[in-house]
Amino acid sequence: MSGRFTGKSILVTGAGSGIGLATAELFAREGASVLAVDLDEKIEGAFRENPSITVMRGDAGSEADVTAMIAAAVDRHGGLDVICANAGISGGMKGLFDQTAEDWETLLRVDLIGPFLAIKHGAKAMLAAERPGAIICTASVAGLRAGAGGPAYSAAKAGVINLVQTAAQQLTGSGIRVNAVCPGLIETGMTQALYDLARAKNRENMIGQLNPLQRGGDPVEIANAIGFLASDEASYVNGHALVVDGGLSTSHPFAKPRVLGETTF
Repeated sequence: MSGRFTGKSILVTGAGSGIGLATAELFAREGASVLAVDLDEKIEGAFRENPSITVMRGDAGSEADVTAMIAAAVDRHGGLDVICANAGISGGMKGLFDQTAEDWETLLRVDLIGPFLAIKHGAKAMLAAERPGAIICTASVAGLRAGAGGPAYSAAKAGVINLVQTAAQQLTGSGIRVNAVCPGLIETGMTQALYDLARAKNRENMIGQLNPLQRGGDPVEIANAIGFLASDEASYVNGHALVVDGGLSTSHPFAKPRVLGETTF
């Protein structure tokens, strides 16, 4: 099938479910050859019916694994045009007094160092082939201001937003664009417990009630935004964080927790 990405080689991390899965499918529908990567073994059966997508197990926070992913994409598809650094973990909603340094190290390795590695090694591959490209990192509205995630997750996503700005400047003159997408509340593995609880209590209509659209988002809606940033339609968009949250971040309303750890305020 021809489309915006016909003839393009694209790498998507965190592709086993949610946003990553929807994004890999979108790229394939629009003509790309896609390497879909996830640490979870479920990636091995995720795209069996799609000949345009090959799969690979890998840890997006491991430099050795990231270099192997990029080498595989280049070897299998003759180069690399787009990277979607989507893999991430949430770390839960523990407060400052409940999180440990180890919790932060684990989350930052995947959610911030992972995108850094994708940009570093992906851009090198693009430069070596003397071909322009696009790199899109999944950040979050939690990286914009407080109220949408735990401390470590929010700090990591804020780092991703600054990382794409810095990387865009570092790659001046290369023709490589680096952008981020900032999802709001989307039904994925990270948020499934919230959705399941709401449905069990027959309160699904309250999901997303804090944003002006008053609903949660679908992974496909984020994939569409990523597809735009990866395409020639966004040829003059660089160093940008595109918010896709139903309007939530226009105010980020939230109730202050009464209890943080063992301390009551």
